[in-house]
Amino acid sequence: MSSQQIAELVDSRHDSVRRTIERLAGAGVIQLPPLVEVKNHLGQQVQTYLFSGVTGKRDSIVVVAQLSPTFTARLVDRWQELEAQLAKPVIPTSFAEALRLAADQQEQIQQLALTNQQQASRIDALEQLLAAGVTAPDFCRRLNGVNTMEINAYLHRAGWLFDSGNGRSRWRVASYARDKYMTEQAVEIKSGTAGAFSAVKAVLLKAGAQRLLKLYLSSKLPMKRSWDGELKHDLVGVVGVAA
Repeated sequence: MSSQQIAELVDSRHDSVRRTIERLAGAGVIQLPPLVEVKNHLGQQVQTYLFSGVTGKRDSIVVVAQLSPTFTARLVDRWQELEAQLAKPVIPTSFAEALRLAADQQEQIQQLALTNQQQASRIDALEQLLAAGVTAPDFCRRLNGVNTMEINAYLHRAGWLFDSGNGRSRWRVASYARDKYMTEQAVEIKSGTAGAFSAVKAVLLKAGAQRLLKLYLSSKLPMKRSWDGELKHDLVGVVGVAA
């Protein structure tokens, strides 16, 4: 079942349903489902979340309960209809139906292949992003409204970093976050007056980047006073979430 179908089920806007899914996933209430492209009733390509399996069924019910508790029973009925369709084999009664069935199955195979390809691309993109040694402030510049000047102090309070008192390598990774959320990277800094000198910078690991994004979607990161109130980012295709 897709987020578009959920929107139609509860008579809600699709973008509102997607924001609810991202907020619940960011809070750790549900797992963020894969994002796939499908055609809407106008024939346009749109991005939608796809719930599947036992976990998907459970999470979609949580989403609907959050959006409109009165529609939860309708969702359960819809899941039962879908499961009954899967359990009942489709036997074509004519050559035309057989062709349509074959075409539908081929489309499902192609959609699954596309989903797997998108997930692989997201993993590669995130690894490439982090391979360059991305600091927490650099990563948070991709998140709308975050006060990047306060991120290191925030992570210090959260136990990720400690203040070494060294101006060149002030923020170091604390034992709590070391090799879990962050690691340290040696860098060489060139100065016009003092020449080159070595320093250490704290950079994010994959789990750290994903954790920061969840904190952001849960509205727990320090924000700018000028923030427009919208939780959006340019991490589409990197961590597997929608804008």
